Amino acid sequence: MLQLRSILTPADNCGAKRLRLIQIPGAWKRKWAYAGDVVTAVVDQADPTGVVKDSEIVKAVIVRARKERGRKDGSYIRFDDNAAVIIDPKTGDPRGTRIFGPVAREVKDRGFNKIASLATEVL
Repeated sequence: MLQLRSILTPADNCGAKRLRLIQIPGAWKRKWAYAGDVVTAVVDQADPTGVVKDSEIVKAVIVRARKERGRKDGSYIRFDDNAAVIIDPKTGDPRGTRIFGPVAREVKDRGFNKIASLATEVL
């Protein structure tokens, strides 16, 4: 459950060190973003040799969230950090070549199969 100005850890190797959430699509009705949602973020810190640069506005998919979320089968899923993967807005493919850490099953259910296949584990 993320809101505006939440800090996200990048879960890929595109060169970003920290992301800040600046827009949730459909936010006039929605206040929160969950795992699997596409959000707009700004790169707060970045490697000088990375694919993305400082202050670049990017689209990202949330892959992990600290707040627990109930599933239809009655179970709950919760992670240790808030993490996102930077994607290409036209194709929906990740801009990095590797995904670090586990990814929520909701990401695969929303159609981001490439992110799920690159991840070490889908929970």
